Amino acid sequence: MTRLNGKVAVVTGAGRGIGRATAKLFAAEGAKVAVVSRTAENVDRVVADIRAAGGIALGVVCDIADPGQIKASVDKVVAAYGRIDILVNNAFDPTSVSSSIIDLPIEQLQRNFEMGPIAYLRMMQACHPHLKASGEGRVINFASLAGVLGMAGYGPYNMAKEAVRALTRSAAREWGADRITVNNLLPVANTWGGADAPAPANALVRHGSPQEDIAPVALFLASKDAQFLTGYSLTPDGGMIIDSAR
Repeated sequence: MTRLNGKVAVVTGAGRGIGRATAKLFAAEGAKVAVVSRTAENVDRVVADIRAAGGIALGVVCDIADPGQIKASVDKVVAAYGRIDILVNNAFDPTSVSSSIIDLPIEQLQRNFEMGPIAYLRMMQACHPHLKASGEGRVINFASLAGVLGMAGYGPYNMAKEAVRALTRSAAREWGADRITVNNLLPVANTWGGADAPAPANALVRHGSPQEDIAPVALFLASKDAQFLTGYSLTPDGGMIIDSAR
């Protein structure tokens, strides 16, 4: 459990679900983890869990839609740990993702972009000097198979998440010379809970576990094992969009 020893990781949306699972696994693998979320109670809970397990964590309350809070958050992490090696852009607002194209208000689309590619871009820009100084920086952006498939009823979400993938590909090209890899994850995981989860529609006929199925793929991308992989979309989805997401 030492694959990230000496590394500092920033994980946004780390207060619950996949972000929480990723933060906890990174800490278990030796990283100092900045647990970033806009909900203080969730931040405190995850930080406490990590520390109770013997890991190192810093709680950072941040609304990633606010550029000032992004800068302050990155500054706080660097002041505490002196570096940033890994950025995981996972945070997103799930409350306004549904709309048909014909009924889609521009304001709703703007919210999806503010919480998706725009916020991810700002986090990447703020972290870039530190990722470059690391000499083996890693950026992991969370996109979605919904955009790849063009899922009906999710117009604003699909558009924002596909923009995340475009951002990732562009940054991978431009930041490769800085020895920074930039990749996407498109997961399918049970973050609904209980009876709210839809029936699985993938080859393995089950939803993934944030802890067992998704966070380990993020760990792979953050580790030295993935040093020659950049600009790609990895799909831990149980075989839902087989070979269609690059």
